[in-house]
Amino acid sequence: MFKIKAFTVSEPSKKEQLYELIRANPFISQQDLAVQLRLSRSAVAGYIAGLIRERRLLGRAYVLPDNRPIVCIGAANLDRKLRSIATLKLGTSNPARQDESYGGVARNIAENLSRLGSPVALITAVGSDSSGRAMLEHAEAMGIDTRGTLRVPDCCSGTYTAVLDDHGQMMLALADMALYEQLTSDFIVSRQPQRAAAALTVADMNLPLETLRTLLDDAIRYAVPMVIVAVSEPKMARLPPDLSGLRLLILNQGELEVRIGRTIGNDDEMLAAVREVQAQGAQDVIVTRGKTGVIYTVKGGIERLAARDANIVDVTGAGDAFAAAVCWSLFQGSDDLNLACRRGLQLSAMTLECEETVCPYLTSDSLEDIHNFDSPLNQLFQD
Repeated sequence: MFKIKAFTVSEPSKKEQLYELIRANPFISQQDLAVQLRLSRSAVAGYIAGLIRERRLLGRAYVLPDNRPIVCIGAANLDRKLRSIATLKLGTSNPARQDESYGGVARNIAENLSRLGSPVALITAVGSDSSGRAMLEHAEAMGIDTRGTLRVPDCCSGTYTAVLDDHGQMMLALADMALYEQLTSDFIVSRQPQRAAAALTVADMNLPLETLRTLLDDAIRYAVPMVIVAVSEPKMARLPPDLSGLRLLILNQGELEVRIGRTIGNDDEMLAAVREVQAQGAQDVIVTRGKTGVIYTVKGGIERLAARDANIVDVTGAGDAFAAAVCWSLFQGSDDLNLACRRGLQLSAMTLECEETVCPYLTSDSLEDIHNFDSPLNQLFQD
């Protein structure tokens, strides 16, 4: 006589039930989880710790992998722009118009990314003044997570003052960036809970050298792609000699020349220069060249895109807009640097044509619709 063994489909485990509750409400408290699952608080904490170890949850904020933000680290300044009403004359007073806005490379990139609809976090430093508080309030109103920001008592927030001629071209800029020296390696380590959730890390070179080195080490340790954006030729000294862990370096030609210690006069020399940086550990390099366009690395060589024609109103923020669009493209899962640079040039042109540092009418559709942007592609050289 045969016996038929009965079986039933088992219910999901308590851990899976907990995971689904968090997916439905990422802000649910451990107490509510304990009540709904009829577990103790300690049991809930144990399940959550296990999910974090499995990387199914990222950090104590229950960040799910499909909601991982782009974490921007670096400067957030009060920008003052003085635009001459007539032709500038040195050594005398010039009639001008002043505008104030929020700036800083990391902050500008973060705002561009937020307007593009990406989840973004900003780790920066601000003083105890009203401009620092207002800057953070503005970022939070844009949906940027600023919880990792360092607030420095008895200190002024960073400022950047640009003098523009009557055509909108920058003639002089003065930057007070000493505050960012406090974004030390130890501080960055203390912000690991905020950084652990990153899908992409973007750092500007207002950070100290050792801080950038720590971020590169963490990029390797936690397998999080990292982009570094140069800010000026003098601050190229902050770029670590070993670039292992760097997904992408974005810089202009003058900054590249400082890095390699020689001028670049032709295509052969440009190819040699970017190959030298790649040999130092960078996976890819993008070189911006103003009106000439951009050069970027590809397998076996480098390629060039011409800049898009623009009716220039103000050049401030155009480079940060380019970097933001490139990072947005990487965040979307595309490794196509041609597409990323085309999007970057599109957003850069939009920013050049408005007075604001970050284009106020920017949306993700602005970068998806690039079929009418016919920028010529030229293969320069291959190894």
